[in-house]
Amino acid sequence: MRIQLLDLQKQYEEIKKETDEAVINVVSSGAYIMGPNVKSFESEFAQYIGVKHAISVGNGTDALVIALKAMGIGQGDEVITTAYTFFATAEAISFVGAIPVFVDVCLDTYNIDATKIEEKITSKTKAIMPVHIFGLCADMDEINKIAKKHNLYVIEDACQAAGAVYKGKRAGALCDIACFSFFPTKNLGCAGDGGMITTYNDELAVICKALRVHGSGEMGQRAYNLLNNISAEVEEDTASDNTVYNAKKYYNYLIGHNSRLDEIQAAMLRIKLKKLDEYISKRRKNAVFYTEKLKNSGKYVTPIEEANNLHAYHQYILQSEHRETIITELEKKGIGTGIYYPIPLHLQKCYNSLGYKAGDLPNAEYLSHRTFAIPVFPELSKDEADYIVKALLEE
Repeated sequence: MRIQLLDLQKQYEEIKKETDEAVINVVSSGAYIMGPNVKSFESEFAQYIGVKHAISVGNGTDALVIALKAMGIGQGDEVITTAYTFFATAEAISFVGAIPVFVDVCLDTYNIDATKIEEKITSKTKAIMPVHIFGLCADMDEINKIAKKHNLYVIEDACQAAGAVYKGKRAGALCDIACFSFFPTKNLGCAGDGGMITTYNDELAVICKALRVHGSGEMGQRAYNLLNNISAEVEEDTASDNTVYNAKKYYNYLIGHNSRLDEIQAAMLRIKLKKLDEYISKRRKNAVFYTEKLKNSGKYVTPIEEANNLHAYHQYILQSEHRETIITELEKKGIGTGIYYPIPLHLQKCYNSLGYKAGDLPNAEYLSHRTFAIPVFPELSKDEADYIVKALLEE
Protein backbone atom coordinates (compact mmCIF):
# COMPACT_ATOMS: atom_id res chain seq x y z
CA MET A 1 0.00 0.00 0.00
CA ARG A 2 1.21 3.49 -0.85
CA ILE A 3 -0.12 6.40 1.23
CA GLN A 4 1.06 9.95 0.63
CA LEU A 5 1.45 12.44 3.48
CA LEU A 6 -1.24 14.42 1.66
CA ASP A 7 -3.16 13.21 -1.38
CA LEU A 8 -4.33 16.28 -3.27
CA GLN A 9 -5.61 14.25 -6.21
CA LYS A 10 -8.15 12.50 -3.99
CA GLN A 11 -9.53 15.84 -2.88
CA TYR A 12 -9.70 17.09 -6.45
CA GLU A 13 -11.59 13.99 -7.60
CA GLU A 14 -14.31 14.66 -5.03
CA ILE A 15 -14.94 18.19 -6.34
CA LYS A 16 -13.82 17.67 -9.94
CA LYS A 17 -17.08 18.48 -11.71
CA GLU A 18 -17.74 21.68 -9.79
CA THR A 19 -14.11 22.80 -9.90
CA ASP A 20 -13.65 22.18 -13.62
CA GLU A 21 -16.84 24.09 -14.37
CA ALA A 22 -15.75 27.03 -12.20
CA VAL A 23 -12.29 27.22 -13.79
CA ILE A 24 -13.71 27.08 -17.31
CA ASN A 25 -16.17 29.85 -16.43
CA VAL A 26 -13.31 32.06 -15.26
CA VAL A 27 -11.20 31.40 -18.35
CA SER A 28 -14.11 32.09 -20.67
CA SER A 29 -15.10 35.26 -18.82
CA GLY A 30 -11.95 37.24 -19.61
CA ALA A 31 -11.94 38.62 -16.03
CA TYR A 32 -8.78 37.22 -14.48
CA ILE A 33 -7.55 39.80 -11.95
CA MET A 34 -9.51 41.12 -8.93
CA GLY A 35 -12.77 40.05 -10.52
CA PRO A 36 -16.11 38.76 -9.18
CA ASN A 37 -14.77 35.52 -7.70
CA VAL A 38 -12.12 37.34 -5.69
CA LYS A 39 -14.66 39.81 -4.36
CA SER A 40 -17.14 37.07 -3.50
CA PHE A 41 -14.51 34.89 -1.85
CA GLU A 42 -13.31 37.80 0.29
CA SER A 43 -16.87 38.41 1.46
CA GLU A 44 -17.55 34.72 2.09
CA PHE A 45 -14.27 34.21 3.95
CA ALA A 46 -14.85 37.27 6.15
CA GLN A 47 -18.28 35.93 7.03
CA TYR A 48 -16.87 32.47 7.77
CA ILE A 49 -14.11 33.81 10.03
CA GLY A 50 -16.41 36.34 11.66
CA VAL A 51 -14.57 39.57 10.83
CA LYS A 52 -15.45 42.74 8.97
CA HIS A 53 -12.70 42.60 6.35
CA ALA A 54 -10.90 39.90 4.38
CA ILE A 55 -8.21 41.12 1.97
CA SER A 56 -6.90 38.52 -0.46
CA VAL A 57 -3.23 38.53 -1.47
CA GLY A 58 -0.79 36.43 -3.46
CA ASN A 59 0.37 34.11 -0.67
CA GLY A 60 0.65 33.71 3.09
CA THR A 61 4.10 35.28 3.29
CA ASP A 62 2.85 38.41 1.53
CA ALA A 63 -0.07 38.48 3.95
CA LEU A 64 2.37 38.67 6.87
CA VAL A 65 4.56 41.29 5.20
CA ILE A 66 1.63 43.51 4.23
CA ALA A 67 0.04 43.20 7.67
CA LEU A 68 3.30 44.27 9.33
CA LYS A 69 3.69 47.20 6.94
CA ALA A 70 0.08 48.28 7.44
CA MET A 71 0.81 48.57 11.16
CA GLY A 72 3.82 50.74 10.49
CA ILE A 73 6.31 48.14 11.69
CA GLY A 74 9.72 48.54 10.08
CA GLN A 75 13.41 49.26 10.45
CA GLY A 76 14.76 48.53 13.92
CA ASP A 77 11.44 47.53 15.47
CA GLU A 78 11.15 44.21 17.29
CA VAL A 79 8.44 41.60 16.86
CA ILE A 80 8.16 38.72 19.32
CA THR A 81 7.39 35.35 17.77
CA THR A 82 7.96 31.61 18.09
CA ALA A 83 11.13 29.78 17.09
CA TYR A 84 9.23 26.62 16.15
CA THR A 85 7.41 27.33 12.90
CA PHE A 86 7.87 27.72 9.16
CA PHE A 87 10.52 30.23 8.11
CA ALA A 88 8.05 32.71 6.55
CA THR A 89 6.93 33.90 9.99
CA ALA A 90 10.33 35.32 10.84
CA GLU A 91 11.22 36.09 7.23
CA ALA A 92 8.30 38.51 6.96
CA ILE A 93 9.47 40.34 10.07
CA SER A 94 12.99 40.60 8.67
CA PHE A 95 11.70 41.64 5.24
CA VAL A 96 10.14 44.84 6.61
CA GLY A 97 13.38 45.68 8.42
CA ALA A 98 12.25 44.60 11.87
CA ILE A 99 13.98 42.09 14.16
CA PRO A 100 12.38 38.78 15.12
CA VAL A 101 12.72 38.08 18.83
CA PHE A 102 12.30 34.36 19.39
CA VAL A 103 10.47 32.81 22.33
CA ASP A 104 10.44 29.14 23.30
CA VAL A 105 7.37 26.93 22.92
CA CYS A 106 5.31 24.62 25.10
CA LEU A 107 6.27 20.97 24.80
CA ASP A 108 2.66 19.78 24.64
CA THR A 109 0.95 22.30 22.32
CA TYR A 110 4.07 23.29 20.29
CA ASN A 111 2.77 26.87 20.44
CA ILE A 112 4.60 29.92 21.77
CA ASP A 113 4.89 29.84 25.56
CA ALA A 114 2.91 32.90 26.61
CA THR A 115 4.55 32.90 30.05
CA LYS A 116 7.90 33.69 28.41
CA ILE A 117 6.76 36.59 26.23
CA GLU A 118 6.79 39.46 28.70
CA GLU A 119 10.48 39.02 29.60
CA LYS A 120 11.38 39.62 25.93
CA ILE A 121 9.57 42.97 25.63
CA THR A 122 11.80 46.04 25.21
CA SER A 123 11.30 49.66 24.21
CA LYS A 124 11.68 48.53 20.58
CA THR A 125 8.94 45.91 20.71
CA LYS A 126 5.99 46.78 18.48
CA ALA A 127 4.07 43.52 18.12
CA ILE A 128 3.62 39.90 19.09
CA MET A 129 3.15 37.37 16.30
CA PRO A 130 1.88 34.03 17.63
CA VAL A 131 1.56 31.10 15.24
CA HIS A 132 -1.32 28.64 15.54
CA ILE A 133 1.02 25.79 14.80
CA PHE A 134 -0.32 22.67 13.07
CA GLY A 135 -3.88 24.01 13.45
CA LEU A 136 -4.07 24.57 17.23
CA CYS A 137 -4.59 28.15 18.39
CA ALA A 138 -2.03 29.72 20.70
CA ASP A 139 -2.97 31.02 24.17
CA MET A 140 -4.61 34.12 22.74
CA ASP A 141 -6.27 35.34 25.93
CA GLU A 142 -2.92 35.66 27.67
CA ILE A 143 -1.16 37.03 24.58
CA ASN A 144 -3.81 39.71 24.08
CA LYS A 145 -3.62 40.57 27.77
CA ILE A 146 0.15 41.08 27.55
CA ALA A 147 -0.20 43.11 24.36
CA LYS A 148 -2.82 45.39 25.89
CA LYS A 149 -0.66 45.95 28.96
CA HIS A 150 2.33 47.01 26.84
CA ASN A 151 0.38 48.72 24.02
CA LEU A 152 1.50 46.23 21.37
CA TYR A 153 -0.14 44.94 18.21
CA VAL A 154 -0.96 41.24 17.90
CA ILE A 155 -0.70 39.58 14.49
CA GLU A 156 -2.06 36.05 14.20
CA ASP A 157 -0.07 33.83 11.90
CA ALA A 158 -3.07 31.62 11.16
CA CYS A 159 -1.56 30.20 7.98
CA GLN A 160 -1.98 26.64 9.30
CA ALA A 161 -5.23 27.20 11.14
CA ALA A 162 -8.12 27.96 8.79
CA GLY A 163 -11.19 26.58 10.54
CA ALA A 164 -9.68 26.27 14.03
CA VAL A 165 -11.86 27.66 16.82
CA TYR A 166 -10.68 29.26 20.07
CA LYS A 167 -13.26 29.88 22.80
CA GLY A 168 -16.08 30.29 20.31
CA LYS A 169 -14.19 32.44 17.80
CA ARG A 170 -12.42 31.27 14.70
CA ALA A 171 -8.71 31.68 14.16
CA GLY A 172 -8.31 34.93 12.26
CA ALA A 173 -10.76 36.81 14.47
CA LEU A 174 -8.79 36.81 17.72
CA CYS A 175 -6.77 40.04 17.61
CA ASP A 176 -5.84 43.13 15.56
CA ILE A 177 -5.06 41.37 12.30
CA ALA A 178 -4.49 37.83 11.02
CA CYS A 179 -2.88 36.12 8.06
CA PHE A 180 -3.73 32.94 6.16
CA SER A 181 -2.05 30.84 3.49
CA PHE A 182 -3.92 28.89 0.82
CA PHE A 183 -0.88 26.90 -0.30
CA PRO A 184 -2.15 23.55 -1.66
CA THR A 185 -1.16 21.62 1.49
CA LYS A 186 -3.28 23.75 3.79
CA ASN A 187 -6.69 22.69 5.12
CA LEU A 188 -8.12 25.29 2.73
CA GLY A 189 -5.76 25.14 -0.22
CA CYS A 190 -5.83 26.28 -3.83
CA ALA A 191 -4.02 25.00 -6.93
CA GLY A 192 -1.09 27.36 -6.51
CA ASP A 193 -0.35 30.23 -4.16
CA GLY A 194 -2.84 32.38 -2.30
CA GLY A 195 -3.27 34.23 0.97
CA MET A 196 -5.64 36.34 3.02
CA ILE A 197 -5.52 39.08 5.67
CA THR A 198 -8.43 39.41 8.08
CA THR A 199 -9.22 42.28 10.44
CA TYR A 200 -12.01 44.17 12.17
CA ASN A 201 -10.12 47.44 11.69
CA ASP A 202 -11.35 49.66 8.84
CA GLU A 203 -8.13 51.66 8.54
CA LEU A 204 -5.85 48.63 8.49
CA ALA A 205 -8.08 47.08 5.82
CA VAL A 206 -7.75 50.15 3.57
CA ILE A 207 -3.96 50.21 3.93
CA CYS A 208 -3.67 46.47 3.23
CA LYS A 209 -5.85 46.82 0.13
CA ALA A 210 -3.61 49.63 -1.08
CA LEU A 211 -0.34 47.83 -0.38
CA ARG A 212 -1.33 44.71 -2.32
CA VAL A 213 -1.66 46.70 -5.59
CA HIS A 214 1.38 49.00 -5.71
CA GLY A 215 -0.25 51.57 -3.41
CA SER A 216 -2.32 52.71 -6.37
CA GLY A 217 -5.86 53.63 -7.33
CA GLU A 218 -8.78 54.37 -5.08
CA MET A 219 -7.44 52.36 -2.14
CA GLY A 220 -4.01 53.90 -2.53
CA GLN A 221 -5.52 57.37 -2.32
CA ARG A 222 -7.65 56.42 0.67
CA ALA A 223 -4.65 54.96 2.48
CA TYR A 224 -2.55 58.03 1.69
CA ASN A 225 -5.26 60.27 3.11
CA LEU A 226 -5.51 58.16 6.27
CA LEU A 227 -1.77 58.17 6.85
CA ASN A 228 -1.51 61.90 6.25
CA ASN A 229 -4.65 62.97 8.15
CA ILE A 230 -6.37 64.24 5.00
CA SER A 231 -10.15 64.25 5.31
CA ALA A 232 -11.02 64.47 1.61
CA GLU A 233 -13.53 61.93 0.31
CA VAL A 234 -12.41 59.42 -2.34
CA GLU A 235 -15.04 58.32 -4.80
CA GLU A 236 -15.73 54.58 -4.74
CA ASP A 237 -14.89 52.82 -7.98
CA THR A 238 -17.08 49.78 -8.70
CA ALA A 239 -16.79 49.60 -12.49
CA SER A 240 -13.05 49.20 -13.13
CA ASP A 241 -11.75 46.42 -15.36
CA ASN A 242 -8.73 45.16 -13.45
CA THR A 243 -7.62 42.70 -16.12
CA VAL A 244 -7.28 44.73 -19.34
CA TYR A 245 -7.18 48.41 -18.38
CA ASN A 246 -7.79 50.39 -15.22
CA ALA A 247 -6.62 53.99 -15.58
CA LYS A 248 -6.49 54.52 -11.82
CA LYS A 249 -3.69 52.01 -11.32
CA TYR A 250 -1.22 54.49 -12.84
CA TYR A 251 -1.68 56.85 -9.90
CA ASN A 252 0.46 55.65 -6.99
CA TYR A 253 0.24 56.93 -3.43
CA LEU A 254 2.27 54.39 -1.41
CA ILE A 255 5.18 52.05 -2.11
CA GLY A 256 3.40 48.73 -2.18
CA HIS A 257 3.53 45.24 -3.65
CA ASN A 258 2.15 43.23 -6.51
CA SER A 259 0.27 40.61 -4.49
CA ARG A 260 -3.12 39.58 -5.77
CA LEU A 261 -5.16 36.39 -5.53
CA ASP A 262 -6.18 35.49 -9.08
CA GLU A 263 -9.69 34.62 -10.18
CA ILE A 264 -9.06 30.93 -10.85
CA GLN A 265 -7.71 30.35 -7.36
CA ALA A 266 -10.57 32.33 -5.83
CA ALA A 267 -13.13 30.30 -7.77
CA MET A 268 -11.62 27.06 -6.46
CA LEU A 269 -11.35 28.36 -2.91
CA ARG A 270 -15.01 29.34 -2.90
CA ILE A 271 -15.90 25.70 -3.57
CA LYS A 272 -13.56 24.38 -0.89
CA LEU A 273 -14.60 26.95 1.71
CA LYS A 274 -18.09 25.46 1.69
CA LYS A 275 -16.54 22.10 2.58
CA LEU A 276 -13.92 23.31 5.05
CA ASP A 277 -15.79 22.36 8.22
CA GLU A 278 -16.43 18.91 6.73
CA TYR A 279 -12.73 18.57 5.89
CA ILE A 280 -11.76 19.49 9.44
CA SER A 281 -14.32 17.12 10.93
CA LYS A 282 -12.76 14.27 8.96
CA ARG A 283 -9.23 15.33 9.94
CA ARG A 284 -10.30 15.35 13.57
CA LYS A 285 -11.89 11.92 13.24
CA ASN A 286 -8.62 10.56 11.86
CA ALA A 287 -6.68 12.30 14.64
CA VAL A 288 -8.91 10.82 17.36
CA PHE A 289 -8.42 7.35 15.87
CA TYR A 290 -4.64 7.72 15.87
CA THR A 291 -4.50 9.09 19.39
CA GLU A 292 -6.70 6.33 20.82
CA LYS A 293 -4.53 3.66 19.20
CA LEU A 294 -1.13 5.19 19.98
CA LYS A 295 -1.37 7.15 23.23
CA ASN A 296 -0.77 4.16 25.53
CA SER A 297 1.79 2.43 23.34
CA GLY A 298 4.74 3.85 25.25
CA LYS A 299 6.38 4.62 21.92
CA TYR A 300 4.94 7.99 20.94
CA VAL A 301 3.80 11.31 22.38
CA THR A 302 0.49 12.15 20.71
CA PRO A 303 -1.04 15.63 20.19
CA ILE A 304 -3.14 17.12 22.98
CA GLU A 305 -6.66 18.45 22.82
CA GLU A 306 -7.42 21.60 24.84
CA ALA A 307 -10.85 22.58 26.16
CA ASN A 308 -12.44 25.36 24.11
CA ASN A 309 -9.65 25.17 21.54
CA LEU A 310 -10.71 23.13 18.52
CA HIS A 311 -7.68 21.69 16.75
CA ALA A 312 -7.94 21.84 12.94
CA TYR A 313 -5.13 19.27 12.43
CA HIS A 314 -3.31 20.81 9.53
CA GLN A 315 -0.75 18.21 10.61
CA TYR A 316 -0.96 15.27 13.00
CA ILE A 317 2.35 15.37 14.86
CA LEU A 318 3.96 12.54 16.81
CA GLN A 319 7.06 12.67 18.98
CA SER A 320 9.64 9.90 19.27
CA GLU A 321 13.24 9.53 20.36
CA HIS A 322 13.69 7.23 17.35
CA ARG A 323 12.26 9.47 14.64
CA GLU A 324 14.76 8.69 11.88
CA THR A 325 14.44 4.93 12.27
CA ILE A 326 10.65 5.11 12.34
CA ILE A 327 10.46 7.31 9.26
CA THR A 328 12.77 4.97 7.36
CA GLU A 329 10.64 1.96 8.23
CA LEU A 330 7.40 3.73 7.37
CA GLU A 331 8.83 4.74 4.01
CA LYS A 332 9.66 1.07 3.32
CA LYS A 333 5.99 0.32 3.92
CA GLY A 334 4.85 3.08 1.57
CA ILE A 335 3.71 5.56 4.22
CA GLY A 336 4.54 9.21 3.67
CA THR A 337 5.82 11.34 6.55
CA GLY A 338 7.18 14.85 7.07
CA ILE A 339 9.53 16.49 9.57
CA TYR A 340 8.21 19.79 10.95
CA TYR A 341 10.65 21.41 11.71
CA PRO A 342 14.22 20.06 11.61
CA ILE A 343 15.89 23.36 12.58
CA PRO A 344 14.24 25.92 14.88
CA LEU A 345 14.34 29.44 13.52
CA HIS A 346 16.77 30.88 16.06
CA LEU A 347 19.42 28.41 14.84
CA GLN A 348 18.93 29.01 11.11
CA LYS A 349 22.14 30.23 9.44
CA CYS A 350 20.53 33.44 8.23
CA TYR A 351 19.94 34.47 11.85
CA ASN A 352 23.49 33.90 13.08
CA SER A 353 23.85 37.67 13.48
CA LEU A 354 21.14 37.71 16.17
CA GLY A 355 23.46 35.81 18.49
CA TYR A 356 21.33 32.84 19.47
CA LYS A 357 23.08 29.58 20.32
CA ALA A 358 22.10 25.98 20.93
CA GLY A 359 20.46 25.66 24.32
CA ASP A 360 18.83 29.09 24.30
CA LEU A 361 15.34 27.76 23.48
CA PRO A 362 15.48 24.17 24.70
CA ASN A 363 11.90 23.11 23.99
CA ALA A 364 12.00 24.21 20.35
CA GLU A 365 15.35 22.47 19.94
CA TYR A 366 14.09 19.30 21.66
CA LEU A 367 11.02 19.11 19.42
CA SER A 368 13.02 19.73 16.26
CA HIS A 369 14.77 16.39 16.86
CA ARG A 370 11.67 14.38 17.78
CA THR A 371 8.57 15.44 15.86
CA PHE A 372 7.19 14.07 12.60
CA ALA A 373 3.85 14.11 10.77
CA ILE A 374 1.79 11.21 9.51
CA PRO A 375 -1.12 11.36 7.01
CA VAL A 376 -4.29 12.91 8.45
CA PHE A 377 -5.93 14.33 5.30
CA PRO A 378 -9.74 14.08 5.16
CA GLU A 379 -9.87 11.61 2.27
CA LEU A 380 -7.80 9.02 4.17
CA SER A 381 -9.66 5.70 4.19
CA LYS A 382 -10.27 3.48 7.24
CA ASP A 383 -8.08 0.78 5.73
CA GLU A 384 -5.26 3.27 5.20
CA ALA A 385 -5.51 4.58 8.77
CA ASP A 386 -5.49 1.01 10.11
CA TYR A 387 -2.43 0.22 8.01
CA ILE A 388 -0.59 3.30 9.33
CA VAL A 389 -1.35 2.46 12.97
CA LYS A 390 -0.26 -1.13 12.49
CA ALA A 391 3.00 0.01 10.93
CA LEU A 392 3.66 2.47 13.77
CA LEU A 393 3.03 -0.12 16.45
CA GLU A 394 5.32 -2.61 14.73
CA GLU A 395 8.27 -0.22 14.84
